[in-house]
Amino acid sequence: MNVLDLIRAAGPLLWVLLALSLYVVYLSALRAQALARLSADPRPLTERARAVTAESGPHAALAEVDRSGNHTPAANVLRAGLSRADRGPDAAAAAMTSTLLAEEGRLYAGLSALGTAAQVAPLLGLLGTVIGMVRSFLVFGQTASPTPAQLAQGISEALINTAGGLIVAILAYVARGALRARADRIALHAEQVREDLPTWLAAPHPEPARAAAPLRPAVLEGAAR
Repeated sequence: MNVLDLIRAAGPLLWVLLALSLYVVYLSALRAQALARLSADPRPLTERARAVTAESGPHAALAEVDRSGNHTPAANVLRAGLSRADRGPDAAAAAMTSTLLAEEGRLYAGLSALGTAAQVAPLLGLLGTVIGMVRSFLVFGQTASPTPAQLAQGISEALINTAGGLIVAILAYVARGALRARADRIALHAEQVREDLPTWLAAPHPEPARAAAPLRPAVLEGAAR
């Protein structure tokens, strides 16, 4: 018996499980690709920003972060804090917290869907098991002495659907765990930036250079005299 024979023997519910498995694989690949783009090491950028903040102030550090073109969660949290540094540490901390929450939503997107798929797949397999067993028992109502071949159809449907549901659930659980672990590592860097930046801002740093105010006309006339 080949794969197509198994699919035909499992009944229509297995097609639902196959569609769910394709969704799990597609979503897992999509999230893995997204996390790969966000997993660049932000530590070189944060070290440069720390040094520039100490030497030239937060405005120069913000310009350095913008020039880097880095859009990882840690860089976005750093950018949000530096952009509000002139309004005080509390404003910078609030901006970083808001940005961190938004970045966590971006990091963990799709994981709840994988968890739902992992929970639904065994239930679908169990439903297929029940349907297959019901078909097997219906044979006794239709035939006084059913043959093994007649009973095997319902039993095959039950077992194949059970196996299919478990396979899809295992794939979803493994993918969800791996993606969550990767997202946790990225979020940890962003959280570290949120904790460290107030310390940078509390340290004394140079004020941004200001252009000299132009002399008023009255002053110019007095100088001429």
